[in-house]
Amino acid sequence: MTLDLALQYLVAGLTYGAIYAVVAIGFNIVYSATGIINFAQGEFVMLGGMLAVQLSRSMPLPAAVALSVAITAAVGAVVEVAFIRWLGKPTVLRMVVITIGVSILLREGALFLWGEGVRSLPYFTGDEVSSVGILGARISPQVFWVLGTVALIVAVLEWFYRRTLLGWEMQACAANKDAAALCGVPVRRLVTLSFAMAAAIGALAGAVVSPITYTSYAAGGPLAIKGFTVAILGGLGNSGGAVAAGLALGVVESFAVSVLPAAYKDVVTLSLLLAVLVVRPSGLFASGEAARLKEF
Repeated sequence: MTLDLALQYLVAGLTYGAIYAVVAIGFNIVYSATGIINFAQGEFVMLGGMLAVQLSRSMPLPAAVALSVAITAAVGAVVEVAFIRWLGKPTVLRMVVITIGVSILLREGALFLWGEGVRSLPYFTGDEVSSVGILGARISPQVFWVLGTVALIVAVLEWFYRRTLLGWEMQACAANKDAAALCGVPVRRLVTLSFAMAAAIGALAGAVVSPITYTSYAAGGPLAIKGFTVAILGGLGNSGGAVAAGLALGVVESFAVSVLPAAYKDVVTLSLLLAVLVVRPSGLFASGEAARLKEF
């Protein structure tokens, strides 16, 4: 394998890995606040991309992306209020079934609204032919938008959780809901906020990656699987670990395709997930949170 080809695979892996990391961060936000594994997270990514494409036909691209993020955040909040809040303290299995059901509902709704066609946004800057040459590899300008967006999301979340009152309250809610409620923390509203934040982050990722990967009503399911895998690899609740695990998984998949048929890419992902669950259930970068998955 030549250097330029290896670099091309590396860039492709980092791009896809960044998207997996954002989906995993969405899992972590909801899990940290509620203990819930939200398998509808992939559909929020799909919804953000599809809405941005639809809205971009009648308004400037930045406004379309911003409005798609806002709408998807509202959908995330509605999902929590309509399907999660009234359950009280459900079992893990019940929550898995409900979030998978919500995922199917969102996917079928997207199919009804937009059909089976594949869609994409235009490149945010430049176009397909205005790629950047680095050591012989050609890198699309949209790749820099994807990587920059992921870096911005991680930085903003770090600031939010460490520097804002809402962030402190969400961490208190995650640590002990009953104690937080006794201290006057609005637990229910913060849980709703966690779903809205996860949906918004997923929608932004879906819009930014759309020019590269395209999007369709069925795009959310595979992303949910990859995001869940990355969340486990990085350690549930650990966003920094999710970024590292996401980038690593993307690179591994990219180079695996160079020696295996593309259809085996998902086999690599699931094999890694099973290996980590057997050897280190808490994840590669966590101490014990993911061990709860043994309850399945």
